[in-house]
Amino acid sequence: GSYVKGFLLIIGATIANSMAHVNEAIIYSFTGQTALAKQVVDTRWLLFYAPLQLFATWSSYQLTVDLNKFALIAAREDSTIVPFKIGTWDIGFIEKRNPWVAAAWSLLMPGLGHLYSHRIPTSFYLLTWWIGMSYMSQLLPAIHHTFLGNISDAIAAIHPGWFLYLVAIYPFSAYDAYVNTVHYNILFDEEQSRFLIDNYQNPKFPMPKMDGSH
Repeated sequence: GSYVKGFLLIIGATIANSMAHVNEAIIYSFTGQTALAKQVVDTRWLLFYAPLQLFATWSSYQLTVDLNKFALIAAREDSTIVPFKIGTWDIGFIEKRNPWVAAAWSLLMPGLGHLYSHRIPTSFYLLTWWIGMSYMSQLLPAIHHTFLGNISDAIAAIHPGWFLYLVAIYPFSAYDAYVNTVHYNILFDEEQSRFLIDNYQNPKFPMPKMDGSH
């Protein structure tokens, strides 16, 4: 439910943002062209964008608070952690991974770090988002011109309105991949600790003493 709600909110906000030309207005405002910023904004779509953005912010905060409470309850109840599961579409298992590797893959291409840490839904969404926004913003032609030293052609090729979406998603992807990998490692340590406690005897257990006849 949370994945679907989040994806729908992001898609809705993206559509409203694009139709209202919010990103273009931001760029014009940052460059001191306030008159152009006022002209480019479509106020009809802007009024759709504002409540979506506010609700997404409020909902994410509320969900985070609730999840923190659930995590505390699960820790106190010593809930069972399933380390390995084979499903119809996937094989899920817990193992330790390097969070810096996850961040590095995300910096190379958002979504790859989540694929490395086995967060498939988020990885699929980020990869789809990155590919689509890169195409719409003409990012790859701009990079190509930059490598050739044609900086003016690179600037002319890039679409700033779509490029701002990439600026927003790029640092988040690396941060989220790093943090999730760290927490997966903590979960692995907890599962391993519980397994050892359940299957191996406490070293301080008083062993029975053997008499001389045995």
